Amino acid sequence: MVASFTTALFNSAFSGFHYQGSFGAFKSEEYILFRVKNGLSINILTFIPATVLGVIGGLTGALFTFLNLKIVKTRINLLAKVQSKISKHILRLGEPILIMVISATVSVYLPSLFSCSPFVCIKQGDEISTNCWKSSVNPLHTDHEVVAYTCPYDAGDRGVQAHENYTWTNRTYNEMATLLFGTTESAIHQLFSRSTHRQLGYLPLLVVLLIYSLMACWAAGTSISSGLLVPMLFIGGLYGRFVGAVMVAVFGVHTQPKSYWLWMDPGAFALVGAASFFGGVSRLTMSLAVIMIEMTNDVQFLLPIMAAIMVSKWVGDFFTHSYYLALLELNCIPFLDAKPIVNCNGKSISLEVHSAADVMSAPPVVVHVHESVSYLADVLLNVSHGGFPVVRKAANGEEVFFGFINRLQLAVLLKYPKLFTNMQNDAVDLSEEVEHLQLTIDKLEKPDLIEEMLLNYSLNDDFKDLHINLEPYVNQSAVSVPGKFSLERAYITFRTMGLRHMTVVDENNHVIGVITRKDLMGFNLEEKLLSKIRQTQSEEDVLICLDD
Repeated sequence: MVASFTTALFNSAFSGFHYQGSFGAFKSEEYILFRVKNGLSINILTFIPATVLGVIGGLTGALFTFLNLKIVKTRINLLAKVQSKISKHILRLGEPILIMVISATVSVYLPSLFSCSPFVCIKQGDEISTNCWKSSVNPLHTDHEVVAYTCPYDAGDRGVQAHENYTWTNRTYNEMATLLFGTTESAIHQLFSRSTHRQLGYLPLLVVLLIYSLMACWAAGTSISSGLLVPMLFIGGLYGRFVGAVMVAVFGVHTQPKSYWLWMDPGAFALVGAASFFGGVSRLTMSLAVIMIEMTNDVQFLLPIMAAIMVSKWVGDFFTHSYYLALLELNCIPFLDAKPIVNCNGKSISLEVHSAADVMSAPPVVVHVHESVSYLADVLLNVSHGGFPVVRKAANGEEVFFGFINRLQLAVLLKYPKLFTNMQNDAVDLSEEVEHLQLTIDKLEKPDLIEEMLLNYSLNDDFKDLHINLEPYVNQSAVSVPGKFSLERAYITFRTMGLRHMTVVDENNHVIGVITRKDLMGFNLEEKLLSKIRQTQSEEDVLICLDD
């Protein structure tokens, strides 16, 4: 909030480094990034092209995700083959530099292959008139912010002459340069511009769409901060504008204020296309619709935008996960969906008829409240689990679940020999406790020294008789569930509480297994549940595979 206020305060008075006055005047137009000035009325037919753009957005979004993952995997494999750290740093630095060089070269030289285009407007009726700067008879025009590039124009009064209801000009502009020879934000403004039906042709839109999509797909995931928000808007705006131009070519130009077909504007389709590609990549829904309206202030097109976003999400989900979820999976970060999708013979499996014991990892590795230092060192060296259930002896002599402790905490505790005792004593010496802040760490410092210390504890017989009292450090609030606990409810509990581990116990509170996030991933659930179904092969299993 403070950062936003400070930025807005300086933006109110400065343009670059030039003081413009009005210090502290927060103007509304400065906070709408791609403001649409001319709203358009819509009707029921608007949803037909919006749906088509949603399908295109879902397909292109899934393709973008697929290609980017292939590029990222290739990049990871190539870097893995490089042994020298310096060489890896050079490659990581060189790749974005190469992308910038290619992008700059294309942006500067590609427009020279395209001819100059004249300004157009409507002189009378539906007749398109060239060399027309603007007309007071019809709103159709060419935006004055288009890029001339190397196209000539009369320097005198910028080639503009007024005559009756029209303003004529001999200026020309380059359509390709308008899209490439400048910032992406300015190009998006041109794509979203209204009443500019004849401003951009088919070929520039298709060429830029192909080149920019490939470059954006390559750049995403490099060793620099390169966001995808603006590129997603630009790519979607390109094919949205193309679809709008095709519709204008088929059904004609409609710019009269009371026209039933007023919504048939390429700029409006560019906005819907941008939302559809954004949704096809990110799979956001309502939040994306709000973002699009906030960026453009075009409330009239809220419903077509929502329709395109929902269709793009449905189509995209049929082929791939969202781009960001796919990256999580690529980096082996277990992310749980709101509702797992587990199939059996083409039908979804109901998790309600399965129990937590069906997917738990067993047998579990447990530690005791009073545990041998040597045993703890062996566990940390040979077991990769992130945490361990802690058990203690009950009055009847049975070992029951007491709590949970993670491996980082165990490693920190073993760094303090003052905690080691020769006798398994239930008494806790509070003066010797390790402070809580010392245990709440994200990673170990000097892991090589820690490993050396653990090897010493494991191989030295003196530490077999030394024990450590874990009671003060055990999380006794750790969640545990019975083995027969509903798997669906266990999944919901695990996800909503943000757990990393869930201990599974039997009716006597004996630890029988542990559930982790990876156990609840879709592919793991499907593998374990289908394996259970094949093992039982009873008539009751017919009820396991249920229709959606």
